[in-house]
Amino acid sequence: MARRTGDESDHADLGDLLGRELSTAVVLFHEAVAAKRGLTATENKALDVLARRGPLTSGELARQLGLTPGAVTGLVDRLARAGYARRVPDAADRRKTFVVVEVERLDAELGPVFAPMRAAITDLTSGYTAAERATVAHFVRHVVAILEEQTARVTAASTDGS
Repeated sequence: MARRTGDESDHADLGDLLGRELSTAVVLFHEAVAAKRGLTATENKALDVLARRGPLTSGELARQLGLTPGAVTGLVDRLARAGYARRVPDAADRRKTFVVVEVERLDAELGPVFAPMRAAITDLTSGYTAAERATVAHFVRHVVAILEEQTARVTAASTDGS
């Protein structure tokens, strides 16, 4: 699809900007961050999910990532071999294990990678009013929700043969 010109506030252009250009830039950034550490973008995002929401069972992690349990087993094996995560038995139910991320290692490696981006975003928004920053935050939260809904839709369509 060709890039449109004209008023960037136009709704269709905004949809293209967010749906294609922003998403591509985000994916490429995360691919670069992962590759620098010898990981795939999916492995890198699994670590992020575990750091923010974990510890999780492999099944819970599979649901969070939209992957099959078998795919997550291999993913966790690779993360464990690389020293980023480990399996820990549930104290209440020894049949259940949790995947736990090595947060200190993650913070040490990713802090220097993400600090310049945080600083650039802070610099970008420093001239915004509190109301403008609230609007941006509201917008981003809702775009994330839309992306999660659309990911679930696409995933469901691919598993039911649609």
